[in-house]
Amino acid sequence: MNTAQSVKWNDEIKQSPEYVRLSLAAAMTLNFTKGWFYRNARLGCINILLTYTDGCRANCSFCGLAGEKYREVSGGSFIRVPWKTFETDAVIEAIKNTSEKVSRVCISMITHPKSVADTLKICRKIVSSTNKMVSALISPTILKRDDLKSLKEAGVDRIGVAIDCATEELFEQLRGKAVNGPHRWNTYWKVYEDSLRIFGEGKSGVHLICGLGETEKEMVFSINRAHQSGGFTHLFSFFPEKHSRMELVSPPPMGVYRRIQLARWLIDNNKSQYEDMIFDSLDRIRTFGVSEQELTDAISSGEPFETSGCPGLDGRTACNRPYGNEKPGNDIRNFPFRLEVSDIEKVNSELGQY
Repeated sequence: MNTAQSVKWNDEIKQSPEYVRLSLAAAMTLNFTKGWFYRNARLGCINILLTYTDGCRANCSFCGLAGEKYREVSGGSFIRVPWKTFETDAVIEAIKNTSEKVSRVCISMITHPKSVADTLKICRKIVSSTNKMVSALISPTILKRDDLKSLKEAGVDRIGVAIDCATEELFEQLRGKAVNGPHRWNTYWKVYEDSLRIFGEGKSGVHLICGLGETEKEMVFSINRAHQSGGFTHLFSFFPEKHSRMELVSPPPMGVYRRIQLARWLIDNNKSQYEDMIFDSLDRIRTFGVSEQELTDAISSGEPFETSGCPGLDGRTACNRPYGNEKPGNDIRNFPFRLEVSDIEKVNSELGQY
């Protein structure tokens, strides 16, 4: 099947479950869209987004899919890139024919009444038709009591919960009542903890976005909370989505993001914790709670600065989301591949930037 020629797609929004949207990297990987990956990065997870003619019911300040007037002019931008709409069956057929390097599929809900049922339908099709593992990025606001169990029964093996904001105050300001949004901080954390009980320790992670207005100390606290609950953190750097409320806000300084990346890796790998780290008067990380040798080894490995996400068959991150946090170029924030010596030297110098 020559998917690049025969697949049907349309820029107009079509309804799930018959249609889904693909990230640009996923569309390229499945040969639906032409393009090339900077530094030969390769996607290990096909990212699928549900889509509906009446859009997302949420109104998050940093999201290009937000409701109200922002959705009408966004042009489909989400996590920095446009997502085009394709027939679900064609997508699954293409996934079936991908190499073993693509070992995972992630189905992302939006806040819509049909999302849970459609995620279940699509998941069952993927599981029955391919040999890929399936993650679900869920919307806790619309989940009912037994939905997590149903997702597990359908074949989902890992759960992502996009809490995004590091503090309750920011969550309320950017995602909650302050912006006429339906999401609630306590609901998100409760569903995350429920998912760990149902799917097992280490089988669920939170998404946190660095650069929404939090301090380094606040971000480390939430990363630590996620890990102490039994899971881990998928870390993102804020990127201003066009036509969102925050389109004029700058990404966090590189030094800030590098320190948060390093702190997350140390916490998620049980090498340090929030209580062991020292912060200055501006709540910036000064020490990471490990010896100089342990810190040197961590930085030299390059691993803290790679994309954090659900793993593939080899245990390394499959959901590496190439250039989802920045435009391809010299200032990569989440490396979608192993770092080279020059990359490690660069991030090491950035760690000390205050």
